Amino acid sequence: MLRPSLRNTLLAAGSAALLSAPLSAEPRRPECIAPAAPGGGFDLTCKLAQSALVEAKLLEKPMRVTYMPGGVGAVAYNTIVAQRPADPGTLTAFSSGSLLNLAQGKFGRFDETAVKWLAAVGTSYGAIAVRADSPYRTLAELAAALKANPEQVVIGSGGTVGSQDWMQTALIAKAVGVDPRQMRYVAMEGGGEIVTALLGGHIQVASSDIADAMPHVESGGIRILAVLSDKRLEEPAMAAIPTAREQGFDVVWPVIRGYYLGPKVSDADYAWWKDAFDRLLASEDFARLRDQRELFPFAMTGPELQAHVSKEVARYRELAREFGLTQ
Repeated sequence: MLRPSLRNTLLAAGSAALLSAPLSAEPRRPECIAPAAPGGGFDLTCKLAQSALVEAKLLEKPMRVTYMPGGVGAVAYNTIVAQRPADPGTLTAFSSGSLLNLAQGKFGRFDETAVKWLAAVGTSYGAIAVRADSPYRTLAELAAALKANPEQVVIGSGGTVGSQDWMQTALIAKAVGVDPRQMRYVAMEGGGEIVTALLGGHIQVASSDIADAMPHVESGGIRILAVLSDKRLEEPAMAAIPTAREQGFDVVWPVIRGYYLGPKVSDADYAWWKDAFDRLLASEDFARLRDQRELFPFAMTGPELQAHVSKEVARYRELAREFGLTQ
């Protein structure tokens, strides 16, 4: 029988060893699910993780990016919760739009407590865009056209009535006394599809976010009438884009981007991912990769992000009630 002092010494040594050892091994089959078609914000979010984790040597095997469109995130959310809840290697991208849909019950029987929120890695801002040859030169001109005849302006948005993209133009319509339900919306799956429809002339206005739009702004295909940030963005390529607020519309819409894990992923595997993203978010190399994707700093992981998600969903529920989208 061990003496108490010796037993205590061994217990202390064992605890120290556990604390210093890795919490879990690197996932064998790392994957990021983009819950929309290729080319939009979810795709961008997954590819940011794909590049950053390998470049930082936090993953030895390349992360696979797969696409699971449907319900602007609903299909992916339900798949992870109901069919792949314990998969340790699968991240799923989310945005503020995902949280807005959760607030309205659009993800079926599952709410915001059904997954493990892992990391938010950047933010973009909503943007109202038109083709480069559009007759609308300012947000005020677009608002005036909506007020004159809301059914004459075809707007493309990610998701149906109540989605994040819908909400952006709904707030602008409300500011000029137009019932948002009178406007003509074409529901699409993600920013890539919206921009394609705008360039093809199938819609007249794109309600999306600035990260999706900027590559096409720089190539000369589209113009952004307004970015929905609280002040002009300092990025040189964006500095000339006016905010909605400076044009007389007090509409601000940040678009947070990040990842969640399945609800039954082990604490050790969750801790491995959290540690990996904590390291990334503190590095200058990650900041460079984030900037290349037109995202702005927003870093939050673990319990802090869980609390933030709960707060945002509660705020979105109030906004949804204000627009008559929920009871």
